[in-house]
Amino acid sequence: MERAALVTGGSSGIGLAIARMLRDEGYDLTLASRRKEKVEAAAEELGAAAVAADVGDADDCARLVAEHRERFGRLDVLVNSAGIGIGGRVEDLPVKHLDLQLGVNLRGLFLVTQAAIPLLRESRGWIVNLASIAGTMPTPGLSVYGATKAAVISLTRSLNAELDADGVRAIALCPGFVDTPMAQWSGIEPDEMIRPEDCAEVVRMALRLSPHARVPQVVVERMGSTNGDVPG
Repeated sequence: MERAALVTGGSSGIGLAIARMLRDEGYDLTLASRRKEKVEAAAEELGAAAVAADVGDADDCARLVAEHRERFGRLDVLVNSAGIGIGGRVEDLPVKHLDLQLGVNLRGLFLVTQAAIPLLRESRGWIVNLASIAGTMPTPGLSVYGATKAAVISLTRSLNAELDADGVRAIALCPGFVDTPMAQWSGIEPDEMIRPEDCAEVVRMALRLSPHARVPQVVVERMGSTNGDVPG
């Protein structure tokens, strides 16, 4: 049976690693990212469809799902990997940086998922939400980012409750520092970080569960971390 997946933030990092895993598992793919050149290059590598879309834009969220539906006619896995993190203490963070993180990390994820639910209901599919370990504990210096990821965890649990009767399952991935461009500021050596492929393996595990099991949340800690990978 043909299966299809849609991955936002699919041109790099964790999203691209999950997309590679899904390709290897035989899924037809739509990759979405804000930068046209970058998403088209990633899609060419994986034999996937590319859609340039900004999930901070409500029209782009609807268009993205519509283009996937038109091309493949079904959706078995939605991966919400698009995200942005901007550091700053609560007292100093500019409003535009608050709005950007809320707009992409929460609002965009919500809108893409909302548009995708009818297709996921038909396939009894999976929603994979990229949260963060920062959403599970205090995150000084990343307070808004952590708050958006805590909201993603909460939304994931609500999706499981709302869609239980439809057989749709959702999982929130909560990794510590992962070797991606977003984590370069941390000062941690790349070879000491979690691999993007580790997150992909967690998703592979979830997809292999029986229809009677789900894992609503997975925290992936970095070996050697003593403070949960949250900046102090």
